[in-house]
Amino acid sequence: MAESGRARKEPADGAIEASALQLGELSELLGYLLKRAQLKVFEDFLHCVAPLQLTPAQFSVLLLLDKNPGRNQTEIANTLGILRPNFVAMLDGLESRDLCARIRSTNDRRSHILALTDKGRAVLARAKKLVASKHEARLNELLGPANRTALLAMLTKISQEF
Repeated sequence: MAESGRARKEPADGAIEASALQLGELSELLGYLLKRAQLKVFEDFLHCVAPLQLTPAQFSVLLLLDKNPGRNQTEIANTLGILRPNFVAMLDGLESRDLCARIRSTNDRRSHILALTDKGRAVLARAKKLVASKHEARLNELLGPANRTALLAMLTKISQEF
């Protein structure tokens, strides 16, 4: 009920004006805009690699395994900032798809070394081509070379120094 004692009348369907909500201070908050940008970028990434059914995090893991053979799961998880329980579940999924394998360390029996399988290397090669030719190409077209370089530098600064 409205203050005058009468019930507030709701607009009929379709009568609500289709104007965008005003963001106010949100449009000035870096954290908010970074998150919105991340959601858009992840959405495009998922669309580009849909045939391979890889998430950005899974792609990152495969890339690190390719460039860092013989590293253990703790090192990979820490580098990517993935919590241990989440990382174990992700590895279970990658392993069940035969994209990577856990091998018990000979130095520390409690630790597992991660390795790409042949199938993992093949999927990663296809993913890299799709990401470069579609996803990164769209971002590069949107930003242009100078803005891309500047954005990479700014994001690196935030991730390393903040």
